[in-house]
Amino acid sequence: MKLRLLFGPVLIIALLGLMVLDERLEAIATPAWLAPLWPQASLPGGLVLLLLGMLAAGRAGLELARMFNAMNIQASKRHLTVAAASGVLAGGLCIGGPGSALMGDHAGTVLATAGALVVLLSMLAYVRDKDLKGAGGAVAAAAFTFIYMGVALGFLLAIRREHSVWVMVAVIMIVKMCDSGAYFTGTAFGKHKLIPWVSPGKTWEGLVGGLITAAGFAMLFVVVGRAWADGAGFGTGGLKGIGLLEAAVLGVLLGGLGQLGDLSASVVKRDAGVKDAGRILPGFGGMLDMLDSLVITAPAAYWAFVLLRS
Repeated sequence: MKLRLLFGPVLIIALLGLMVLDERLEAIATPAWLAPLWPQASLPGGLVLLLLGMLAAGRAGLELARMFNAMNIQASKRHLTVAAASGVLAGGLCIGGPGSALMGDHAGTVLATAGALVVLLSMLAYVRDKDLKGAGGAVAAAAFTFIYMGVALGFLLAIRREHSVWVMVAVIMIVKMCDSGAYFTGTAFGKHKLIPWVSPGKTWEGLVGGLITAAGFAMLFVVVGRAWADGAGFGTGGLKGIGLLEAAVLGVLLGGLGQLGDLSASVVKRDAGVKDAGRILPGFGGMLDMLDSLVITAPAAYWAFVLLRS
């Protein structure tokens, strides 16, 4: 718990700093050498987030490979690292509404081609080794990693491009506030297990505490957003302004889906016989442990914002 309290604020400050940098880069004029690929006057939003997402997902892919190997699925660490990073890249370039997806009219084709290449290249790698035992499971692991730890996170890039950068930050923070609220409430008051055969540590009390925390943070974000001079908040970037009750409902929705994403990773971890995916983040575990709550939330948040501005 002490490590979470110490390292959590460091992660938050780092995220905020990187997003400020991301916003500053968006205001820079497009260099002449990049103009043929990106004809817009300024750089696209989300470049820092894209790089950060590829690095984080690549590390999570490595952790997934270790867990798959613990299940006797001969997944290559290198292949799954590349598959996860490629998924973020493909999703980040292709996901978004009209005028938002960086690949334009070819976005769907590029995304489908990237997925097909991940499967094909993984299969060819095992054929090259002349030992096909376990090849099917390994290829399936690469496809799973491409979608689960790659493309799903690409929705955050779409949110970043279509709205204020702080809307995307709010999505992440709502989910993480729910995680923290559930952790501390469950530790202090948890008595009734939620789904013990999937995640023994989660309790109903923790879930309720997490959802209340998520709702409270969403409401706080709207209040602060209204007070800022530039109006940063859920009401920017083409979203219609929402009230506190609507913000609370959105917070509960995103927080609950974050918990579902965390449980989805717990299924894989329990099958592999591990509690945490890694130890790279003190107090939190592995990179997968940090990203798992976003894999379902990010797509849901994107579509929720589409409905809000319709």
